[in-house]
Amino acid sequence: MRHIQAVIFDWAGTVVDFGCFAPMDALMQSFAQAGVPITAEEAREPMGLLKRDHIQAILRMERVKQAWQGRFGRYPNASDGDRLYEIFEAVLMASLHRFTDPIPGVLDVVDELRGKGLKIGSTTGYTRKMMEVVRQGAKEKGYEPDYVVASDEVRRGRPYPDMIFQNLIGLDVHPPKSAVKVGDTVADVKEGKNAGVWSVAVVKGSSELGLTLEEMKRCPEKELEARIQEVRRKFEEAGADYVMESMEELPSVLDILERQM
Repeated sequence: MRHIQAVIFDWAGTVVDFGCFAPMDALMQSFAQAGVPITAEEAREPMGLLKRDHIQAILRMERVKQAWQGRFGRYPNASDGDRLYEIFEAVLMASLHRFTDPIPGVLDVVDELRGKGLKIGSTTGYTRKMMEVVRQGAKEKGYEPDYVVASDEVRRGRPYPDMIFQNLIGLDVHPPKSAVKVGDTVADVKEGKNAGVWSVAVVKGSSELGLTLEEMKRCPEKELEARIQEVRRKFEEAGADYVMESMEELPSVLDILERQM
């Protein structure tokens, strides 16, 4: 490729942890321990953000605010968010090693991209401490990007572009349109758009679809297609340049972007 120089992947729900269940499970357990259970949909809605920001976003949800007031006689505050984050981090760190399997097709696609001479970067809603677990587990199973930036290593996490900018510097890639961001959440799409890179979203395996591989296989065809189209619509409304049904489509998408440039 003459123009596209790098692909910057998200982690959970994009290259590992099909369905992005590690953070969702930990968030649901954390709120349950705090006395205000949340639904899977509420846990997933802000997915992709820095985890402290993610928790604060859930606390701002009207139903959660009302449930909190019903439980404690007041609305949640910043201290509640800090306490929830401490619980969340402990729960997540205890289980994170179980969610590092590469999503089917990812290893072959990454090998193909490297064969084209592309650099592989990454951004994440996880902190560096969390990423050490994920990175090591993924490495043992065959996935290792050239560059990793965690959300607590920059001034602002998603949807701000800071992590992508760090990737561009670390990978020596310029201009921004020479890079492609690939992710599985609305926050990923907005991160890419705000950085001025190509922003590509993937549906299968994503947090937005929210299904395990087995659930996806068992899902009736018409129901699955309807869910896929709903996720596609959300990504397109967020500004995605391309929406892929699965990761196997990425080499073809890159060829299209290369021709456009």
